[in-house]
Amino acid sequence: MADSSTLVSETGRSLLADSSVLDSKIIETSKENVFRAAVLDVEAEEMPQIETRVVLVQEAGKREELLKALEEIKMPYIKTDTIEELGDSDCPEFETIFVVSDFQAPIFSNLCKADCRVIGPPVVLHCAQKGEPLPFSCRPLYCANMLNLVLCFTGFRKKDELVKLVTLVHHMGGIIRRDFSSKVTHLVANSTHGDKFRIAVSLGIPIVKAEWIYKAWEKRNEIDFSAADDDFRNQFKVPPFQDCMLSFLGFSDDEKANMEEMTEMQGGHYLPVGDERCTHLVVEESTVKDLPFEPLKKLYVVKQEWFWGSIQMDARAGESMYLFEKSESPDFKKSVSLLSLSTPNSNRKRRRLKETLAQLTRETDMSPFPPRKRPSAEHSLSIGSLLDISNTPESSTANGETPKSCARPSKNSTPLPLKQSARWQVAKELYQTESNYVDILTTIIQLFQVPLEKEGQLGGPILAQEEIKTIFGSIPDILDVHTKIKEDLEDLMINWTESKSIGDIILKYSKDLLKTYPPFVNFFEMSKETITRCEKQKPRFHAFLKINQAKPECGRQSLAELLIRPVQRLPSVALLLNDIKKHTAEENPDKITLERAIESLKEVMTHINEDKRKTEAQRQFFDVVYEVDGCPANLLSSHRSLVQRLETVALGDDLCDRGEQVTLFLFNDCLEIARKRHKVIGAFKSPHGHTRPPASLKHVVLMPLSQIKKVLDIRETEDCQKAFALVVRPPTELNNKLLSFQMTTEDPCKEDWLKMLCRQVANTICKADAENLIYVADPDSVEVNTKDMDSTLSRASRAIKKTSKKVTRAFSFSKTPKRALRRALMSHSATEGRSPSSTESYIGSRLTSTSSLAGVPSPSLVSLPSIFEKRSHTLSRSTTHLV
Repeated sequence: MADSSTLVSETGRSLLADSSVLDSKIIETSKENVFRAAVLDVEAEEMPQIETRVVLVQEAGKREELLKALEEIKMPYIKTDTIEELGDSDCPEFETIFVVSDFQAPIFSNLCKADCRVIGPPVVLHCAQKGEPLPFSCRPLYCANMLNLVLCFTGFRKKDELVKLVTLVHHMGGIIRRDFSSKVTHLVANSTHGDKFRIAVSLGIPIVKAEWIYKAWEKRNEIDFSAADDDFRNQFKVPPFQDCMLSFLGFSDDEKANMEEMTEMQGGHYLPVGDERCTHLVVEESTVKDLPFEPLKKLYVVKQEWFWGSIQMDARAGESMYLFEKSESPDFKKSVSLLSLSTPNSNRKRRRLKETLAQLTRETDMSPFPPRKRPSAEHSLSIGSLLDISNTPESSTANGETPKSCARPSKNSTPLPLKQSARWQVAKELYQTESNYVDILTTIIQLFQVPLEKEGQLGGPILAQEEIKTIFGSIPDILDVHTKIKEDLEDLMINWTESKSIGDIILKYSKDLLKTYPPFVNFFEMSKETITRCEKQKPRFHAFLKINQAKPECGRQSLAELLIRPVQRLPSVALLLNDIKKHTAEENPDKITLERAIESLKEVMTHINEDKRKTEAQRQFFDVVYEVDGCPANLLSSHRSLVQRLETVALGDDLCDRGEQVTLFLFNDCLEIARKRHKVIGAFKSPHGHTRPPASLKHVVLMPLSQIKKVLDIRETEDCQKAFALVVRPPTELNNKLLSFQMTTEDPCKEDWLKMLCRQVANTICKADAENLIYVADPDSVEVNTKDMDSTLSRASRAIKKTSKKVTRAFSFSKTPKRALRRALMSHSATEGRSPSSTESYIGSRLTSTSSLAGVPSPSLVSLPSIFEKRSHTLSRSTTHLV
């Protein structure tokens, strides 16, 4: 469009002027001046240079950062409170720029009436930050929040509101265009009707509300702020269904409820069918053949594709492309049918029908493939043929489907026998299913992957590249391999002889199958989870799936259902190869080749299963690493595998406070102990937009299983339920330590867990008698009690204890942990041969004096020798070698 707008003026001329016209005139004038100066006589005297001077008005002169900024850009300045103080403000030797802090003050209006150059303090600070000179602007310029933005308005009827918006845009450095053109960067819309709105949608221009300008003006003093920032702008985008009242006809209750919810999420409202206020009636065209009422002229009756398409491109789609058409009446269809019989083409149609029927009757006797289709029908897609990849030969034979690629005539055109062999029939089935499989993979890529990866999507990318890669994986590579297999099978079937080798084709591509299938099959579950998550969290992706899954190419199957085909394909091929081998003569060389081909497929499937097992183990590793904050990096190891996870509660306070929730991760050679975090940090967001849940656990210790000396099965009593303990000796300690826990889950049971733990310990220390590691102990012998774990008083005591520990640490000078000090004292007492019990009680009482609010603390360390000497009769096994 031509920009023929007039300039903005104070005398009432158009406010929606193309403000770039004045800028272009200024540039042209300056170019003419440069040109004229170049052709002047070299001996002429140079024109005197005009010096730029900055005047800081009133409050602006009191801001130190402004003075410093002007000094950085080497700009002279003066301060003044009134314009009258400047007697030489109109002096031709100076180009005066006034800096005003308040664009609502009377002095600002006086400067504007005098056609003075006025800027705001943020402009000075912005130029100093960028190292640029002060800009030349024909209008007052307060900040650069909308610098280089070109705006166009539509749908505004109140002149006062429009005047205010245009003025604010100019104050922030923006440019206004009255007519919409390709140079417009943003459309400010007060309505979703009109040509400007339609053009902006088609060009993908951001469409925003007027609040975007007001909020940007509120941030006028923020130097680094830009109104074009995507996160800021998206808060004010015009939703697809703004000003729309929708009704839904022909949908199920669940689907209707989902669409009504989506309508409100996208800025619209929904009404019952028949309400006169309704603006759009969305119709399920497959179930509704006629409307139950005569629609009003103002009512748009559209297909459901309009609804989902609007959500997908994040803007209201044009209704003209999606209008619902009523089905023709039977009388009208009959009249059309009678009319067609009298047309000159009727005889030609009858003749073509007879030829087709005659050809079909000769098909089974003359050729294994149907006749060549007409060019118009050759590219049509049969839904049944596309999605039929059954594993059994009977299904395809019953359907009578033939791959379209088989329609080409034979290269050699050799006559075939009247009756084909059973080997040929199964080979034909193999080719049919392979052709259908290739069509399905092509549909997945062309209908789903390519549109999602397309650049310049309306409304921005639907999914992040990381999510697209997770969903589709190695599908393109799998398609390449099977396209080659299909072409080789097609050539074999066209030039069929009994001596042709089918096994060689599979063997030829066995390495490619081994390379392409494991990456997809192993991460298929993750692919499904990504589809489900994105469909719930991203309405545009949900709309994208609704549109494409309803197309005939998908055969009413979802993307997840189509993606399961590669998982099923290799077993299907193996079954068909077995059938071909059964119908292959012993003297045929292909018999041995088929056996090798079947073995190669089994090898691929075995590799997939083994690789999948490793992948699951690696995934469990990373889940632990992400879930446990501060998890040691050496936990990740190729020989290590996760055996069991157990949720417990600590019964002692050696590793952590008594009553804290502790998670035990049992690996085949180590035990990771982590406690529940008291404060969970925010979620981590990757650059691709994928949000990872925050770590819920805190690393305590990674213990090799070789440090576990005994496993204590604590007897069940009224005061002690589901408790067990570990006797461990770290390499830095001289004495054993007792770690006691209470299980909080029913699965696994305590007996199974202890056996599992002892088995892994025995394997680590190379002992065969895993059961001998389990000892039964009474709760009193190890001073373990679970009775008060769930009481309110116990929880309050633990909370007070945590608070008192923080206070103690805050006022401590040495910051030495109590457990570290106790450990040092115990090791010292052990070297002197004294019993640590008295020393421990003394030190413990001194150390806990600052935390008396916690009440009586639980024993943090138990002297194992004294316990087992005093109460050895409570143990069911000998404990003479515990120390």
